[in-house]
Amino acid sequence: MDERIVVYKDKMDKTIQNLINEYGTIRAGRANPHVLDNIKVDYYGTPSNINAVANIQVPEARLIQIQPWEPSLLKEIEKAINMSDLGIHPTNDGKVIRLVFPELTEERRKELSKDVKKKGEDAKVAVRNIRRDANDAMKKLKSSDISEDMIASLEEEIQKLTDKYIKNVDELIEEKTKEIMTV
Repeated sequence: MDERIVVYKDKMDKTIQNLINEYGTIRAGRANPHVLDNIKVDYYGTPSNINAVANIQVPEARLIQIQPWEPSLLKEIEKAINMSDLGIHPTNDGKVIRLVFPELTEERRKELSKDVKKKGEDAKVAVRNIRRDANDAMKKLKSSDISEDMIASLEEEIQKLTDKYIKNVDELIEEKTKEIMTV
């Protein structure tokens, strides 16, 4: 692969990785500790991820157990979860916080599926924008000493990369939607 294209391939890789990370935060009926990734806790004045200040376990399919390393953090973690858009109320027994994930309703599953599709479409737009940037960069090469054939070849390679990543996004959308809709 031409080194001029590697930069754009890396950007497309990051777009896919970002989508995978976003999908990890969408809960699909099963307890997934990644739903806590975007929740910050005030730890001595510093916003910190919950997994940086507590041990997170999934003892059952629909239960997450959070055990802070410092008991004083129980209230902070509980407050942060309540303020998040997780939609689950934590139970605190003085030592650990438990999050019980209810079964998703059919309506909520459809809502989440729409969200998955929207995030996927956003990723496709990002990939296409990277392609546009790459093609613009190739057009600028026309004034240099690179042949028209070489530029056409580079543009073709960029298009193949774009098609590959769009297909990858479609597969991720389908996979996550299937996971959400499975009861």
